[in-house]
Amino acid sequence: MPSRATPSRSDNLRREIAALAARMMAEDGIGDYGFAKRKAARQLGASESETLPTNAEIEAELRAWQALYQDDEQLERVREMREAAVEIMRELEDFRPYLTGGVLDGTAGRYAEIEIDLFPESAKEVEIFFLNEDVAYEHRKPRHPGPNPPETVLAFDWGDLPVRLSIYPSGAERLGRKPHERARLPQVEALLAAPSPESAL
Repeated sequence: MPSRATPSRSDNLRREIAALAARMMAEDGIGDYGFAKRKAARQLGASESETLPTNAEIEAELRAWQALYQDDEQLERVREMREAAVEIMRELEDFRPYLTGGVLDGTAGRYAEIEIDLFPESAKEVEIFFLNEDVAYEHRKPRHPGPNPPETVLAFDWGDLPVRLSIYPSGAERLGRKPHERARLPQVEALLAAPSPESAL
């Protein structure tokens, strides 16, 4: 009989990196998959030239970790943040808001931000709106400069929940994220109406 294939060192290391990166995201509030996997690789003595886990592999480990250690707390947190996201998106409807990140896909932990992409005619319109509404905000650096970075990133608090707005040119709405990685207001409202907040689009 053929012998069962044993995992190679690189396969084992890949899983260890994914598990550690997921734990960092859950416990330390790291929201960037790329940063988490590179930090985990360094801690495990792996070089970045070695095969690193995909974001999907880390997300699977993150969901497993949250189910084991956070469970009801994490599910309640996701629902609370999605409810807040709906309120924010209604306020910012004129700027074509999309929910993205861990609040959308259900992996948001206790340190996560509500991440929303906006596509206004001008980034200044959003800042003027905030000034008129007396909303305190601050500028942040984009997390993913990449080929299509946001023009501006604004951070503010909605109650005790942190919010991160990435503001893109209106013409960039069809570029960047894949369709399943962001959702308009009706889709987020549908998620809240679903039986469990853990399911993603």
